[in-house]
Amino acid sequence: MPSRTSETTQPREGARGVPERAPDTSASREAPGRGSGAAPRGYAKGRAKRDEILEAATGLFGEVGYHSASLREISSRVGISHPGLLHHFPTKELLLQAVLEHRDEVDFALLADDLAQGVAYFDALVNVVERNAARPGIVELYCILSAEATAPDHPAHEYFQRRYDDVLARSRRELTDRAAQGRLRPDVDIPATARAIVALMDGLQVQFLLERNGPRPPVDMAAGLRAYLSLILPDAAPAEAETSD
Repeated sequence: MPSRTSETTQPREGARGVPERAPDTSASREAPGRGSGAAPRGYAKGRAKRDEILEAATGLFGEVGYHSASLREISSRVGISHPGLLHHFPTKELLLQAVLEHRDEVDFALLADDLAQGVAYFDALVNVVERNAARPGIVELYCILSAEATAPDHPAHEYFQRRYDDVLARSRRELTDRAAQGRLRPDVDIPATARAIVALMDGLQVQFLLERNGPRPPVDMAAGLRAYLSLILPDAAPAEAETSD
Protein backbone atom coordinates (compact mmCIF):
# COMPACT_ATOMS: atom_id res chain seq x y z
CA MET A 1 0.00 0.00 0.00
CA PRO A 2 1.56 3.32 -0.98
CA SER A 3 2.42 5.67 1.83
CA ARG A 4 0.32 8.76 2.29
CA THR A 5 1.46 11.99 0.78
CA SER A 6 1.89 15.24 2.65
CA GLU A 7 -1.73 16.01 1.83
CA THR A 8 -2.82 13.50 4.48
CA THR A 9 -0.42 14.21 7.32
CA GLN A 10 -2.81 16.21 9.46
CA PRO A 11 -4.80 14.32 12.12
CA ARG A 12 -7.81 12.65 10.63
CA GLU A 13 -11.36 12.53 11.89
CA GLY A 14 -12.86 9.07 12.23
CA ALA A 15 -15.05 8.16 9.24
CA ARG A 16 -18.55 7.14 10.13
CA GLY A 17 -20.68 4.32 8.80
CA VAL A 18 -24.23 4.51 7.51
CA PRO A 19 -26.23 6.00 10.41
CA GLU A 20 -29.84 5.45 11.29
CA ARG A 21 -30.23 9.09 10.33
CA ALA A 22 -27.66 10.71 8.10
CA PRO A 23 -25.78 13.54 9.80
CA ASP A 24 -26.06 17.06 8.49
CA THR A 25 -22.47 18.29 8.54
CA SER A 26 -22.86 21.10 6.04
CA ALA A 27 -23.75 23.78 8.58
CA SER A 28 -20.64 23.36 10.71
CA ARG A 29 -18.36 23.35 7.69
CA GLU A 30 -19.86 26.14 5.69
CA ALA A 31 -21.70 28.51 8.01
CA PRO A 32 -19.89 31.83 8.38
CA GLY A 33 -18.67 32.69 11.87
CA ARG A 34 -20.51 35.12 14.09
CA GLY A 35 -19.87 38.70 13.19
CA SER A 36 -18.23 37.74 9.90
CA GLY A 37 -20.68 39.84 7.89
CA ALA A 38 -20.71 37.21 5.13
CA ALA A 39 -23.51 37.91 2.69
CA PRO A 40 -26.00 35.16 1.77
CA ARG A 41 -24.81 35.41 -1.82
CA GLY A 42 -21.24 34.62 -0.80
CA TYR A 43 -22.46 31.74 1.35
CA ALA A 44 -24.41 30.27 -1.57
CA LYS A 45 -21.39 30.66 -3.83
CA GLY A 46 -19.23 28.81 -1.29
CA ARG A 47 -21.79 26.01 -1.06
CA ALA A 48 -21.87 25.69 -4.83
CA LYS A 49 -18.08 25.49 -4.99
CA ARG A 50 -18.02 22.89 -2.23
CA ASP A 51 -20.50 20.79 -4.18
CA GLU A 52 -18.30 21.09 -7.28
CA ILE A 53 -15.32 19.86 -5.28
CA LEU A 54 -17.30 16.90 -3.94
CA GLU A 55 -18.41 15.98 -7.46
CA ALA A 56 -14.86 16.19 -8.82
CA ALA A 57 -13.47 14.20 -5.89
CA THR A 58 -16.16 11.55 -6.32
CA GLY A 59 -15.15 11.15 -9.95
CA LEU A 60 -11.40 11.02 -9.31
CA PHE A 61 -11.62 8.69 -6.30
CA GLY A 62 -13.77 6.38 -8.43
CA GLU A 63 -11.29 6.50 -11.32
CA VAL A 64 -7.96 6.00 -9.54
CA GLY A 65 -8.75 5.30 -5.88
CA TYR A 66 -7.96 7.35 -2.81
CA HIS A 67 -4.19 6.92 -2.64
CA SER A 68 -3.54 7.77 -6.30
CA ALA A 69 -5.82 10.80 -6.31
CA SER A 70 -4.30 14.18 -5.52
CA LEU A 71 -5.86 17.36 -4.22
CA ARG A 72 -4.05 19.29 -6.94
CA GLU A 73 -5.77 17.24 -9.64
CA ILE A 74 -9.13 17.79 -7.98
CA SER A 75 -8.56 21.53 -7.71
CA SER A 76 -7.55 21.58 -11.38
CA ARG A 77 -10.79 19.87 -12.38
CA VAL A 78 -12.80 22.37 -10.39
CA GLY A 79 -10.84 25.35 -11.67
CA ILE A 80 -9.58 26.69 -8.36
CA SER A 81 -6.15 26.93 -6.76
CA HIS A 82 -4.78 24.29 -4.44
CA PRO A 83 -4.99 26.70 -1.45
CA GLY A 84 -8.56 27.47 -2.52
CA LEU A 85 -9.48 23.81 -2.24
CA LEU A 86 -7.76 23.56 1.15
CA HIS A 87 -9.99 26.39 2.34
CA HIS A 88 -12.98 24.03 1.94
CA PHE A 89 -11.23 20.75 2.84
CA PRO A 90 -7.94 21.14 4.75
CA THR A 91 -6.88 17.50 4.19
CA LYS A 92 -7.55 14.75 1.68
CA GLU A 93 -8.92 12.57 4.46
CA LEU A 94 -11.56 15.17 5.34
CA LEU A 95 -12.49 15.39 1.66
CA LEU A 96 -12.86 11.62 1.46
CA GLN A 97 -15.05 11.64 4.56
CA ALA A 98 -17.23 14.36 3.03
CA VAL A 99 -17.59 12.41 -0.22
CA LEU A 100 -18.69 9.25 1.62
CA GLU A 101 -21.04 11.15 3.91
CA HIS A 102 -22.59 12.92 0.93
CA ARG A 103 -23.29 9.62 -0.79
CA ASP A 104 -24.89 8.26 2.38
CA GLU A 105 -26.99 11.38 2.89
CA VAL A 106 -28.39 11.09 -0.64
CA ASP A 107 -29.02 7.34 -0.37
CA PHE A 108 -30.55 7.62 3.10
CA ALA A 109 -32.93 10.35 2.05
CA LEU A 110 -34.21 8.29 -0.89
CA LEU A 111 -34.45 5.11 1.19
CA ALA A 112 -36.26 6.94 3.99
CA ASP A 113 -38.70 8.40 1.48
CA ASP A 114 -39.53 4.92 0.15
CA LEU A 115 -40.05 3.57 3.67
CA ALA A 116 -42.23 6.55 4.59
CA GLN A 117 -44.45 5.74 1.63
CA GLY A 118 -44.97 2.20 2.91
CA VAL A 119 -42.43 0.41 0.71
CA ALA A 120 -41.12 -2.73 2.42
CA TYR A 121 -37.44 -2.59 3.41
CA PHE A 122 -36.15 -5.13 0.92
CA ASP A 123 -38.19 -3.60 -1.88
CA ALA A 124 -36.69 -0.24 -0.92
CA LEU A 125 -33.25 -1.87 -1.07
CA VAL A 126 -33.97 -3.01 -4.61
CA ASN A 127 -34.94 0.58 -5.44
CA VAL A 128 -31.56 1.78 -4.11
CA VAL A 129 -29.78 -0.69 -6.38
CA GLU A 130 -31.93 0.36 -9.33
CA ARG A 131 -31.08 4.02 -8.77
CA ASN A 132 -27.39 3.21 -8.50
CA ALA A 133 -27.49 1.67 -11.96
CA ALA A 134 -28.19 5.16 -13.27
CA ARG A 135 -25.17 6.49 -11.34
CA PRO A 136 -22.23 4.34 -12.49
CA GLY A 137 -19.74 6.84 -11.08
CA ILE A 138 -21.13 6.24 -7.59
CA VAL A 139 -20.95 2.47 -8.07
CA GLU A 140 -17.36 2.79 -9.23
CA LEU A 141 -16.47 4.99 -6.26
CA TYR A 142 -17.88 2.46 -3.81
CA CYS A 143 -16.18 -0.55 -5.43
CA ILE A 144 -12.76 1.10 -5.61
CA LEU A 145 -12.79 2.56 -2.12
CA SER A 146 -14.27 -0.48 -0.38
CA ALA A 147 -11.53 -2.65 -1.89
CA GLU A 148 -8.82 -0.19 -0.86
CA ALA A 149 -10.29 0.16 2.61
CA THR A 150 -9.69 -3.48 3.47
CA ALA A 151 -6.24 -2.24 4.56
CA PRO A 152 -6.47 -1.34 8.26
CA ASP A 153 -4.52 1.90 7.78
CA HIS A 154 -6.82 3.22 5.05
CA PRO A 155 -8.69 6.35 6.22
CA ALA A 156 -12.03 4.82 5.17
CA HIS A 157 -11.41 1.45 6.86
CA GLU A 158 -13.50 2.25 9.92
CA TYR A 159 -16.21 3.83 7.76
CA PHE A 160 -16.71 0.69 5.66
CA GLN A 161 -16.57 -1.59 8.70
CA ARG A 162 -19.35 0.39 10.37
CA ARG A 163 -21.29 0.65 7.13
CA TYR A 164 -21.28 -3.12 6.66
CA ASP A 165 -22.18 -3.64 10.32
CA ASP A 166 -25.14 -1.27 10.00
CA VAL A 167 -26.46 -2.84 6.79
CA LEU A 168 -26.04 -6.36 8.18
CA ALA A 169 -27.78 -5.44 11.46
CA ARG A 170 -30.71 -3.83 9.63
CA SER A 171 -31.07 -6.81 7.29
CA ARG A 172 -31.01 -9.24 10.22
CA ARG A 173 -33.72 -7.25 12.01
CA GLU A 174 -35.91 -7.20 8.93
CA LEU A 175 -35.46 -10.94 8.34
CA THR A 176 -36.16 -11.68 12.02
CA ASP A 177 -39.37 -9.62 11.88
CA ARG A 178 -40.45 -11.45 8.74
CA ALA A 179 -39.76 -14.82 10.38
CA ALA A 180 -41.93 -13.85 13.36
CA GLN A 181 -44.73 -12.91 10.95
CA GLY A 182 -44.40 -16.15 8.98
CA ARG A 183 -43.16 -14.24 5.93
CA LEU A 184 -39.77 -15.95 5.66
CA ARG A 185 -39.06 -19.45 4.47
CA PRO A 186 -38.61 -21.61 7.60
CA ASP A 187 -35.23 -23.05 6.61
CA VAL A 188 -33.55 -19.64 6.17
CA ASP A 189 -30.43 -19.02 8.27
CA ILE A 190 -30.94 -15.35 9.16
CA PRO A 191 -27.32 -14.26 9.90
CA ALA A 192 -25.96 -16.08 6.84
CA THR A 193 -28.75 -14.76 4.61
CA ALA A 194 -28.22 -11.17 5.73
CA ARG A 195 -24.54 -11.47 4.82
CA ALA A 196 -25.40 -13.15 1.51
CA ILE A 197 -27.66 -10.21 0.56
CA VAL A 198 -24.84 -7.73 1.17
CA ALA A 199 -22.34 -9.93 -0.67
CA LEU A 200 -24.71 -10.27 -3.63
CA MET A 201 -25.16 -6.50 -3.87
CA ASP A 202 -21.38 -5.98 -3.82
CA GLY A 203 -20.77 -8.69 -6.40
CA LEU A 204 -23.45 -7.37 -8.72
CA GLN A 205 -21.80 -3.95 -8.63
CA VAL A 206 -18.48 -5.44 -9.78
CA GLN A 207 -20.20 -7.35 -12.61
CA PHE A 208 -22.12 -4.22 -13.57
CA LEU A 209 -18.88 -2.26 -13.94
CA LEU A 210 -17.10 -5.05 -15.83
CA GLU A 211 -19.90 -5.35 -18.39
CA ARG A 212 -20.44 -1.60 -18.72
CA ASN A 213 -20.14 -0.43 -22.32
CA GLY A 214 -19.26 -3.98 -23.37
CA PRO A 215 -20.73 -6.05 -26.21
CA ARG A 216 -23.04 -8.00 -23.93
CA PRO A 217 -26.28 -6.74 -22.35
CA PRO A 218 -25.69 -4.69 -19.18
CA VAL A 219 -26.00 -6.46 -15.85
CA ASP A 220 -29.36 -5.70 -14.25
CA MET A 221 -28.36 -5.38 -10.59
CA ALA A 222 -31.91 -4.79 -9.37
CA ALA A 223 -33.18 -7.90 -11.17
CA GLY A 224 -30.38 -9.99 -9.67
CA LEU A 225 -31.18 -8.87 -6.13
CA ARG A 226 -34.92 -9.25 -6.69
CA ALA A 227 -34.40 -12.81 -7.98
CA TYR A 228 -32.51 -13.81 -4.84
CA LEU A 229 -35.03 -12.21 -2.52
CA SER A 230 -37.83 -14.14 -4.24
CA LEU A 231 -36.11 -17.36 -3.16
CA ILE A 232 -36.25 -16.51 0.55
CA LEU A 233 -39.25 -14.20 0.87
CA PRO A 234 -42.55 -15.90 -0.04
CA ASP A 235 -44.23 -12.57 -0.83
CA ALA A 236 -41.37 -11.09 -2.85
CA ALA A 237 -42.05 -10.34 -6.49
CA PRO A 238 -39.94 -12.58 -8.75
CA ALA A 239 -37.55 -10.84 -11.12
CA GLU A 240 -37.99 -11.00 -14.84
CA ALA A 241 -35.59 -13.43 -16.44
CA GLU A 242 -32.38 -11.71 -17.53
CA THR A 243 -31.39 -12.45 -21.09
CA SER A 244 -28.06 -14.20 -21.56
CA ASP A 245 -25.82 -15.00 -24.48
